[in-house]
Amino acid sequence: MRISEERGQARLPNLRMRSVDLFRSRLEVMSSLAHIRRLGRRACPRSSFTHFVGCPKINSMSERFLAAFILISAFGSIAFAQAAGSTPPKVNARPTPTPSAPPAEPFDRADVKTMATQCVSLDTESGLIELELYPEHAPESVRSFLNLTATGLFDGTSFSRVVPGFVIQGGNMWSREGGKVSRAVGERARRTLPDEPNKILHERGVLSMARPDEPNQATTDFFILVKDAPFLDGKFAAFGRVTKGMEVVDAINKAPVNEEKPDKPVRVRKATVGACHSN
Repeated sequence: MRISEERGQARLPNLRMRSVDLFRSRLEVMSSLAHIRRLGRRACPRSSFTHFVGCPKINSMSERFLAAFILISAFGSIAFAQAAGSTPPKVNARPTPTPSAPPAEPFDRADVKTMATQCVSLDTESGLIELELYPEHAPESVRSFLNLTATGLFDGTSFSRVVPGFVIQGGNMWSREGGKVSRAVGERARRTLPDEPNKILHERGVLSMARPDEPNQATTDFFILVKDAPFLDGKFAAFGRVTKGMEVVDAINKAPVNEEKPDKPVRVRKATVGACHSN
């Protein structure tokens, strides 16, 4: 847009100069005609307009008509030059969309004490996995995990990444059968969380948030450790632990894989939130 405006401004002086030159030339013609009339003789004015060659005697009416024509043409040329240098306002400009707030979720306003009473069960194709959560150490990670479970977004997802002897990873919204999600689910899946490294050790059975190398980029993916991983301590947001069904986690981890992709990913049939039961 800036380049076009600069070019338009550059053309404007040239157009005005041409109009002024044309206006001056026509004034010279008018002056010459007046001189001819005073002398009362046949002569040709010195001009670049070739249609005066032959020079018939010009009467008063013709002179007035020609003068009016010259003035109208000159002012018209100037007006055209000014109009060419201006940019008309854009008609029917597209309004800037106002970003809407994300829809409210069940645990958006829950405090740490309330979230600490909630546990999650993952009913998978390989068996049931029960999880307790630690919102006092990673409140936003727990809140997101509870919301995703309560709204049914984990249902139908799979453990799409398996590293034998290390972890199983789930929570990817695009790991559903067919790999397609709605626009609303896609927007929810891209919502990022702040990093919440804490004092929970990454031991066997610990539930933690997965993320790329960039900070504060965790979304919906989580992982469960099948082996202690102290090199993750203080770097990733551990926020829960398996209380029942560790044998199911081991079975998923031992299934055939190809470059960390399971040959047959195990799906979560249903994820549910409920009050924790004391042992």
